[in-house]
Amino acid sequence: MKLSLIVLLGLLIGWAGGSQSARANLPVELKRDRNHIAVSIGGKAFGVYYFGPEAPKPYFYPLCSARGTIVTRGYPMVKDIPGESHDHPHHRALYYAHGNINGIDFWSEALESRATQTARGRYYATEKELPKGRTVFKKLDEAEGGKDSGSLRAEFDLVGPDGKPIGSEIQAYRFSGDDSTRVIDCEFTTLADRRIAVEFEDTKEGTFAIRLVKALEEPSGHMLSSTGGSGEKAIWGKRADWVDYSGDVSGEKLGIAIFDNPQNPKHPTYWHARGYGLFAVNPFGEHDFYNDKTRDGSMTIAPGGSLTFRYRVFIHEGDAAEAKVAEAYRSYAGQ
Repeated sequence: MKLSLIVLLGLLIGWAGGSQSARANLPVELKRDRNHIAVSIGGKAFGVYYFGPEAPKPYFYPLCSARGTIVTRGYPMVKDIPGESHDHPHHRALYYAHGNINGIDFWSEALESRATQTARGRYYATEKELPKGRTVFKKLDEAEGGKDSGSLRAEFDLVGPDGKPIGSEIQAYRFSGDDSTRVIDCEFTTLADRRIAVEFEDTKEGTFAIRLVKALEEPSGHMLSSTGGSGEKAIWGKRADWVDYSGDVSGEKLGIAIFDNPQNPKHPTYWHARGYGLFAVNPFGEHDFYNDKTRDGSMTIAPGGSLTFRYRVFIHEGDAAEAKVAEAYRSYAGQ
């Protein structure tokens, strides 16, 4: 009897401790002001979604940790932040775009010079210059906060240099967070709704991307993948369920991960992840990643069809081990 009471007491203490450590999601608020929507979580600014004509594609800037620390680069939106690099001006904090859709470049924003493609003394060449496209806002379907999450859904046209749409795109986001984390669940759907096929052609220049703050660049920042790969050499062009960057940013030890959804085509995805701070998922760049021009990583959407990719962005305290990123991915993946 005495042993049974001790066991029962232990279980009750464990249950109570678990309930105290559980972190409830905070209220999320979305506020629209013309061509942008500000997202706040628990009364703190989290990020702003820009979808106006001032940029060739929609993007979030900035993204913040639960403490309010900015984890994304300011350039090219803000040009006077001390110490920031000014390479690759099309890297707009967080965005979704691809470098070759039907022979049109939706990733870059202008003809690239050698200077703009040089990061930390290394030149990153593009395969070829293509005419530039624009992801043009069409309709806002949803922008709503809530007591434990908020959601946003917008429709766009993929417009070629001749001003004619070649297809459509739907971007949907769900925001949540507690006192130590921030989460964005992202869904991107491309529709071949203009009576022509839409092809995501094979190029490393894509696709779902975050440009990180300088403090998370190597060597001060640490890049880790779900396979145990560490650093750019072990991660760029490789397949993994998730990749995490962590480091000390403005005195806060934090990290940011992207999770690839198991339902995505080509899961586990390839990673266009660079030590200079480009953090991108790209399932289409196989001939670059394998350095084999006979490989074809392209995907074609037949007329009337669609293609959807889903990802989670997870901003956390500490490094990947301290934040239990692998465990968080398993929960996300339903494993």
